[in-house]
Amino acid sequence: MKTAGAPIAWGVSAMPGWGYQLDRARVLAEMRDLGFTATELGPPGFLPPSPARRAALLAEYGLRGIGGFTPLVLHDPAFDPVPDVRATLRGYRDGDVEIAIFAAVANGTDYDLRPVLDSTGWKTLLSNLGKIVAEGGRFGRRVVLHPHAGTAVASADEVSRVLDESDIPLCLDTGHLLLGGTDPAALVHAAPGRIAQVHLKDVDAEFSAQFRAGNLTYTEAVHAGLFRPLGQGELDTAAVVAALSGSGYDGWHVVAPDTALSREPSPGEGPVTAVRASLERLAGLT
Repeated sequence: MKTAGAPIAWGVSAMPGWGYQLDRARVLAEMRDLGFTATELGPPGFLPPSPARRAALLAEYGLRGIGGFTPLVLHDPAFDPVPDVRATLRGYRDGDVEIAIFAAVANGTDYDLRPVLDSTGWKTLLSNLGKIVAEGGRFGRRVVLHPHAGTAVASADEVSRVLDESDIPLCLDTGHLLLGGTDPAALVHAAPGRIAQVHLKDVDAEFSAQFRAGNLTYTEAVHAGLFRPLGQGELDTAAVVAALSGSGYDGWHVVAPDTALSREPSPGEGPVTAVRASLERLAGLT
């Protein structure tokens, strides 16, 4: 199993008001000390924008960048996302980053403003997904759509429609799929050839129920402790790992519980402990 880290697991996010942002030196050092040799890139500004400088910095910590998350407006006929897609893919090609992960947001990075699409919105979204796939081929990069809470593709019905009406591969984010009502292991069995990236995270039963009921916003739920280390929530981690193995999936398993911090944790405490617990759970399954 190829495992990788992600800055969001350390609370690093571009979402306004997300919480305390840890220094990248600490994040990268803790990734290294956990044994990671690869990471996703994190939000703009976390790493240097220059592909060469970014790769050099990661190499100082024994890491390489293997993917990145980019939120885009994909449902608005008045907005053309292709220039942003090309800029992202060009930077990944030049920096030898394998995979571009896109999410269909309402605007910017506010996941508390979920877009609900009409027929025009869906037509536009599906058309733009086709354009993203074409641009991925043009730049020689893998592209995926990330079903994500607070975006246009979050519910089980929306995930199914994307699978039925587009060719774009998916990022199997176990936590966000559970929040939207999709069983991640069942999705792997149903569409094994469409999974091109995996984000592993568990969810707390109480807070996920509160989120689904509309009693908590996504941000409030994350701050309350929505995401848990693997094996400490609703997710059947063993079933997901077995399904991926049985499907022939040979890509990255990114340990990426969305984390929000209210303050700087003491050295050796905080997010690193949760990620370590998740890695220990995975080690027990392989």
